[in-house]
Amino acid sequence: MTLLDSDAGLAPLEFARTRNLAAKTPAERAEILRDPSFGTVFTDHMVDICWSVRGGWHRPRVQPYGPIALDPAAAVLHYGQEVFEGIKAYRHADGSIHTFRPDQNARRLQRSARRLALPELPVEYFLQSLRELIAIDGDWVPAGEDQSLYLRPFMFAKEAFLGVRPANKVGYYLIASPVAAYFKGGAKPVSIWLSEDYSRAGKGGTGAAKTGGNYAASLLPQAQAYEQGCDQVVFLDADRNVEELGGMNIVFVYKDGTIVTPQSDSILEGITRDSLLQLAADRGHRVEGRNVSIDEWRAGVASGDIVEVFACGTAAVVAPIGQLKGADFVDEQPVGELALSLRQELTDIQYGRADDRHGWLVRLDA
Repeated sequence: MTLLDSDAGLAPLEFARTRNLAAKTPAERAEILRDPSFGTVFTDHMVDICWSVRGGWHRPRVQPYGPIALDPAAAVLHYGQEVFEGIKAYRHADGSIHTFRPDQNARRLQRSARRLALPELPVEYFLQSLRELIAIDGDWVPAGEDQSLYLRPFMFAKEAFLGVRPANKVGYYLIASPVAAYFKGGAKPVSIWLSEDYSRAGKGGTGAAKTGGNYAASLLPQAQAYEQGCDQVVFLDADRNVEELGGMNIVFVYKDGTIVTPQSDSILEGITRDSLLQLAADRGHRVEGRNVSIDEWRAGVASGDIVEVFACGTAAVVAPIGQLKGADFVDEQPVGELALSLRQELTDIQYGRADDRHGWLVRLDA
């Protein structure tokens, strides 16, 4: 894995380790791993690294999972100065533990931090935090089919100060939760509600950053989607171009084999999306990143020019879109085979069942 220039020659952090005396027993852990659900049960430990203007990154430690003490005046509670990531650890057939393209997650966290005026965690420190947690909680990585350990790195402003400026004290944390397949019984087509009253982000805003405010902005329209009997919501920009779902990117497949994904500075750059597009390009598909208007989407489906639409992200990997619903229309979407074929190829790489020809996997337990 290549590090950023600023990481060259960076000395590893010296982590302190405190064991959780109330850790789950092997039997309790085995029961949880038998059928894990997304983000409800967490491993026994977490990573905590401090940052300050004076001290830089310091006091790295692995400690028992538990509540974080915050001053009521902590800047994150008042101004939302916070970013996070999502990444998974996979157990291979030989028992080894790997993760997928962690350098890309580290760089995206840096970009998000830069936009939110937070310090940029070096790529090597990011990767080291993953290894430190796996070293003590590696037994939490499940071995079942389509199971993994979901890793959630996050960073927020801790300084107790009500002035409006970047915080001088920040905390970086890493927690983990065992998860099963996002869609039980396979990736079935989902229905999408078109939000025309609300925007997820605006030009020059925080849309390209992975920050909590973007997700908070999507909750009300997501609730509307549920009220309309839909699984997810899709957003448009001010020019009625398709942006993304509440937490997933979207991809269009055209009848000539071209694959198109919306691209703008208000869309989060998806690592799963980019990996799927690379695999499609390897197969000979032409891949484009450009504006796609809602009118082009609807007309393309109606004419047969668009033959498949799917969403993708870390949690679900791939979700075929079977229906687009608006205030005055319902468009059935063509469901093809490419999305699920790409999903199978990607997950085969992640779980070590296929050749990792792009060098995307990084072993965490070695």
